[in-house]
Amino acid sequence: MAQTVSLSAAPRQATGKGAARHARFVIYGHGRDTQPLELEAKALEKALQGVEPASTIIELAVDGKTVKTLIREIQRHPIRPDIIHVDFYEIHAAEKVKLKIPVHLVGSPDGVRNAGGVLDQVTREVEIEVLPENIPDRVELDVNALKIGDSLHVRDLSIANAKILTEADLTIATVVPPRAEEVAAPSPEAATEVAEPELIRKVREGEEEEGEAAPEAGAASKPEVKGAGGAAAPAKAEKAEKPKGGKES
Repeated sequence: MAQTVSLSAAPRQATGKGAARHARFVIYGHGRDTQPLELEAKALEKALQGVEPASTIIELAVDGKTVKTLIREIQRHPIRPDIIHVDFYEIHAAEKVKLKIPVHLVGSPDGVRNAGGVLDQVTREVEIEVLPENIPDRVELDVNALKIGDSLHVRDLSIANAKILTEADLTIATVVPPRAEEVAAPSPEAATEVAEPELIRKVREGEEEEGEAAPEAGAASKPEVKGAGGAAAPAKAEKAEKPKGGKES
């Protein structure tokens, strides 16, 4: 059943910009005009510790009269955890109310225990219609039997003395296959194997290229002369050799 906490409040008298900078609390419902309240924010913070604010009944003592309320909206400071605004909705014992309650999953799915699957909770709260005295603080759903690929839906919930307003086919929880492990990216050195560059060097004078003999130093390379019939003719000597001991004619 829903938990109940008691707080004291008083009608807020201050108006204007100065009052607007402080925490704002209002109460409305059942024909009551929206009434600003003064309330100890720290006392409210303490009262809400360990409970579900949306499904907790708040008994407010205002002007000597105690009324039961539900929190319809709660706002906090964008940076600090301080409460800056709360809407209290007055409820009556004989009148049903609509509210959202949290869904808590119970157990460890078979697909998680035995197949390495992952439990994914898709829906975390459902809306119900119920009398104030039957408001549950939450609804539990057993997930032990779920295998990989199995799901549970809103229609699988059971809430005593309450009507579930959330769509029946809405998925609440499912077990999905294990996520593939990420493969570590190869290092830049291993990612691309760089071929060794071919060594090219200039053949220096006097050296032989592979498969070809270099001409002797000082000798000029002469074209091959072909004679008649295509046979190679011997190259003509550049200068006749002088005869030994004779004169040149």
